[in-house]
Formats: sequence, C-alpha cells, structure tokens
Amino acid sequence: MSNPNFLKKLFENNKKKWKYPFLNKNTYKQFVEDLFHFLFTPDQYLLEGINSLKKNYQKLKHKLYSIFMEFNFEEKKSKKYVQYFFENIPNIYQILITDANAILNFDPAATVIEEIFLSYPGFFATALYRIAHQLWILKIPILPRMITEYAHRETGVDIHASAEIGKSFVIDHGTGIVIGSSTKIGNSVKIYQGVTLGAIYVNKKLANQKRHPTIEDQVTIYSGATILGGDTVIGHDSILGGNVWITNSIPPFSIVYQKSEIKMRTK
Repeated sequence: MSNPNFLKKLFENNKKKWKYPFLNKNTYKQFVEDLFHFLFTPDQYLLEGINSLKKNYQKLKHKLYSIFMEFNFEEKKSKKYVQYFFENIPNIYQILITDANAILNFDPAATVIEEIFLSYPGFFATALYRIAHQLWILKIPILPRMITEYAHRETGVDIHASAEIGKSFVIDHGTGIVIGSSTKIGNSVKIYQGVTLGAIYVNKKLANQKRHPTIEDQVTIYSGATILGGDTVIGHDSILGGNVWITNSIPPFSIVYQKSEIKMRTK
C-alpha cells in the first residue's frame, strides 16, 4: 500500500531546483561507447570510406554538444567545450596507442593489438579514464565521474577522473583496482589486480589536499598491494610485491615484498 505522505515529500524534494539537471545515463554511455569504437574498432567506417569517418566524427561532436546542453550550459559555452575536447582527441588517441602497445609488449597472453582493443578490461578502463580526465581538465561537472564509474561497473577498475596517469600504462587483469583522486602515476607503470592507491584516512576537510600516493616511472605493483598517503612516493624502477602495505616513501630501484615462512606441521 502506497504512503501518500512519503510520495508527496518525494515529489516536493524532486521539484526543487538542483544545481545541475540529472543527465540521462543512456546518453553519456552511448557517447563514450561510440567514441571508443570510433577510435579503436572503425571497420565499418573504413569500408565506407573517409567521408563516413568524417560524418561519424561530426555525430560524436553533436552528441557531446547535446550532453552539455542537457547540463543547461549556454550554447556558446557548449560549443567551446566541444571544440576544446575534440582538439585533444588526437593526443588522447596517441597516448592510448602507447598504452595498448605497452600491454602487447608486456603480456605474454596478448597476441595482437586488436585483441587488446576488443577484449582487455584494463585498456577499456584506461581509455574511459583518459576521456573523463580531459573533461575534468575542462571543469565539466559530474560527467567525468559518471564516465569513470561506468568503466568501474564494466571492468571492476575504479580510477578517479582527476588522477594523473602517464604514458604506457598497463593494467593487468584489473579487477579490484582503486586509484584515488589525487594519485599521480608516471610513465611505464604496471599494476596488477586488487591494487589500492588510496588515502590513509578520509576526512572532508582534506578535500583539496593531496591524499593519495605518487608512483614514479617504471614501477611494477603486484596484486593486492596497498599504497596509502599523499606524502607517499614510490621511487622509479621499483617493484612492489603482492599484498604489501605501504604508508611511507620508497626510494628508487627498491624491491618490497612480504617474506614467506614455511613451517613443518606436527602430527
């Protein structure tokens, strides 16, 4: 039996003026999926010729423009954001190609680069992060987080849109990875499943401070490792073994691991 008082309260709450309108989830999901397939699975466009490619590129621009208009941005502002975003697509594409090649050169199970484009969850999560990060740079509200959370649901990889990640980034397997909002990651870093790059503790007062670690170039972090704290720096060319717990900085060329101990059982 319905509760009329609750329904009335719900209606009144939803009638109030929110800062931003609620974006249709299908709209942004369709945009990022179409952009991903446009960049990495363009077979149908290639068969139809370059004019088809140009036509679909314009469709993507229009879709993003429509999303910005849903946020009640001014028309001029929406067009400017679309222009800035797509001016950076060539750079995003080139960085993602280096990411894909890094996976291909690293993973013995990878046979061809098309396999990475079509089936690797770590690459898909990285691609959506790089798209979302560009929108975050433009100070677009809500949308960057919606995109990375969509990637999170699809892949199990949770990368905040404001994190800074360098080139040739490799996520192996991916499930359970968490990369916090103020994390900084250098070039040629490899991360396995279950890794957390997080904060030592959560406090709303720390919202504008660096709470998450810095990972320098050519670091490998194995599964289950937890690295916490805004002052924590993992020096370049280091290797962090599985399940390590780190809250202090590590110098370059370090190897950090948990020591296994074997004891014989008694009867």
